[in-house]
Amino acid sequence: MKIRRVLATAVALAVTTPAALLSVSPAYADAKPAAQTQEKQSKPTIEELEEAAAEAKKAYDKAAQAKADGYAELEKTLGDLTEAGGTHPLAVASAAAKQAAKDAAAAKTAADQAVTDAQAALDDLPEDATEEEKAAAATALSEAKTTAATAATTKTAADTAAAEAGEKLTDARIAAARAYGVLVKAAEDALAVKVAADAALAKAIKEAEEGEEGGDCEPELDLTSKVTGLPDKLVAGTSTDFSLRVTNGSDRHMDEVLAFVSVHATDKSGLKDTGKFFRLQWSTKSAPKWQNADADDYIDGVGALKPGAHADVKLRLTLDKATPAGNGVAFFAADFFNEDGSCGGAPDLDMYEFDVKAAGSKPGKTEDVKPSTTPRPGNTGTTPQGSASGTPASTGTNGSLAATGSSSATTPIALAGGAAVLLGAAAVFVARRRKTGSDA
Repeated sequence: MKIRRVLATAVALAVTTPAALLSVSPAYADAKPAAQTQEKQSKPTIEELEEAAAEAKKAYDKAAQAKADGYAELEKTLGDLTEAGGTHPLAVASAAAKQAAKDAAAAKTAADQAVTDAQAALDDLPEDATEEEKAAAATALSEAKTTAATAATTKTAADTAAAEAGEKLTDARIAAARAYGVLVKAAEDALAVKVAADAALAKAIKEAEEGEEGGDCEPELDLTSKVTGLPDKLVAGTSTDFSLRVTNGSDRHMDEVLAFVSVHATDKSGLKDTGKFFRLQWSTKSAPKWQNADADDYIDGVGALKPGAHADVKLRLTLDKATPAGNGVAFFAADFFNEDGSCGGAPDLDMYEFDVKAAGSKPGKTEDVKPSTTPRPGNTGTTPQGSASGTPASTGTNGSLAATGSSSATTPIALAGGAAVLLGAAAVFVARRRKTGSDA
């Protein structure tokens, strides 16, 4: 059974409210890493995940109610587009104006016909008609023309009023539709966070139960993984080669050592997952041919390590030419498994940030990364462990970057969808940077 790693989303959920997750993108997009940074984070407690799940549910319930209210408002503006008719004041006013214009048109038609009839009556007077009869017919025609002129003026005014009322209603419909679209997106995001929180809690409970039954792998601080050659900027349409050295600094033999590698990426908003544009490959001395990373995120070409020995893993990260500019983060760790059933590994994940540049941009520096001195997000001592886990950016047929997960169980984030991963990752960075600012 491989060592399980808690999701980056769970990190954010345990130290920030779900509402914060929905508003982190501007700060995340503006915070550009001057160089590679490294962050280590601790594992969340079940109590913290329960609180996070409760907060996520509250946020989703509010978002769902706001969505329902927004739809009701939209229906009111639809007016004659619905069977029941709109109840919005502008819809009512538009309907009334249309009816007034229709009535005015009918009145004008009747008035015009009266003029025609009066003219015909005057023209059809017999030659021996009296002066009184001729005068009456002329008067009737004059009055009909006056009535027709008034009806024409009334119709013009009614048509103008109907057009203006219709424009106001159309504007209101557009505004209501746009507002409803925002509410729909907010509800979708809140649902993704809620699902991620519920899944992370369920996973933690299951792991706790399994830990009670079979015991946990022990932390091994002397099993280290060091990254070299990973630049602070990656350019769309290019491949970047870098390396990971795994070292057994302990005094015991490790029968099987696995490297753990995972990469996330978002667009500039920090909310849209762009992992599908990435492909991660690896090779080692024992497996020199380049291999695509899979959904396990464990690289099994390291093999056994004697005390003091090390092994190098070559890594190649390829970005599709269509990769949007944005932000990225890579996670690294190492675990060991012995034939006697003992196991362990680095208790924390090393996290490195980078910028993603559009195709044709100048590549970043490739100098070695340095540990970050930025404090963890949230209250000290309570921040959950960050993880490379993320939504699988489908590998296999399209060869794109594998998302994080453990082979021992389906990752909670796979249930939640890509939006929750990116919301969680963005929240981690932003919470950390905001904390830094508040402590300054």
